[in-house]
Amino acid sequence: MDFNQKVVWITGASSGIGKALAFELSKKGAKLILSSRKQADLEEVKAACQNPEDTKIVTLDLADIDALEEKTNLALEAFGKVDILVNNGGISQRSLAEDTAISVDKRIMDINYLGTVALSKHLLPHFQQRKQGHFVVTTSIVGKIGTPLRSSYAASKHALHGFFDSLRAEVFKDNIDVTLICPGFVKTNISLNALTGDGSPQQKMDTATNNGIEPERFARLMAKAIAHKKEEVYIAGAKEKLGVYVKRFFPKILSVMIRKLSVT
Repeated sequence: MDFNQKVVWITGASSGIGKALAFELSKKGAKLILSSRKQADLEEVKAACQNPEDTKIVTLDLADIDALEEKTNLALEAFGKVDILVNNGGISQRSLAEDTAISVDKRIMDINYLGTVALSKHLLPHFQQRKQGHFVVTTSIVGKIGTPLRSSYAASKHALHGFFDSLRAEVFKDNIDVTLICPGFVKTNISLNALTGDGSPQQKMDTATNNGIEPERFARLMAKAIAHKKEEVYIAGAKEKLGVYVKRFFPKILSVMIRKLSVT
């Protein structure tokens, strides 16, 4: 795929992976629609893009599911079409299941799963009418392997795999692609903003996250996976990738490994 003049809508575009991907795709000539809750941060990302004149902003909150149909209409008005939706917005968690209020579980599912699904469903008729389109979803290695302190986060990412694997089979006839991107540790603010048991942000950087892949390198690899229309890609360190395959073939061994490894 050549990104030149392709219209790419990125959620979670104000920081981290989404911000880095916006810069990478702007260099490749894509027209961008940037979304998150933070208007000021999105304006800064837009100004720093290589082609800010080909970059539009649609603020949205994935937790406000009732507003997402209107936001989809605004995105379609920006350039008259959307070629690729990158469902990258989300929030993480750092708390034991027993210490996590059910309201926090619900918020994580509303943002990571239901908001993403709702936005994709609103855009789906546009893809079907055009007989082309591409859903890209940032899930996680934790969407394949559940780990301590991330029970609801892992559940939301597992749910994305279930939904979009099913959707891929349903919309194949309409020439619509689905790519699941599974990051390992990436050096972003995700752990700073991760919800604790009472819903407050953790406000500290995990060691593993701080030592993770640089967002710029991640964005280059992610863009490559999108261009080749990969179905599922693991962009992670060797240990995280190994865990996926140990889970598949030796699940009991992985269970022991996870109990022994640090999760911070």
